[in-house]
Amino acid sequence: QLQLEESGGGLVQAGGSLRLSCAASGRTLSSYAMGWFRQAPGKEREFVSAISWWGSSTYYADSVKGRFTISRDNAKNTVYLQMNSLKPEDTAVYYCAADRWYSDLAASLSYEYWGQGTQVTVSS
Repeated sequence: QLQLEESGGGLVQAGGSLRLSCAASGRTLSSYAMGWFRQAPGKEREFVSAISWWGSSTYYADSVKGRFTISRDNAKNTVYLQMNSLKPEDTAVYYCAADRWYSDLAASLSYEYWGQGTQVTVSS
């Protein structure tokens, strides 16, 4: 069983930066494509970014393109989300997720494993 744990969330002013980490245990992370999703209060969970097994391909939602960068270190069993130029509308709980079959990485239903989430709050 793969277990995921996010960290790095917090409170930041608009224009600031945060780096989220997603640490995996139980299985080798290199067997999974990984994604980040977020959910704001009263809204549905939405796709943020995804990365292929070895990091050769990355994907971003239009709303974060150019500001967020996803990366992974399979030796450390960890995936990262560097978030720059943060905006109040980025405020949400951020979740990492793992997809064994590299299916539609923008669809939450593609992912078999999820972390508990980390809160990101951006003040204006």
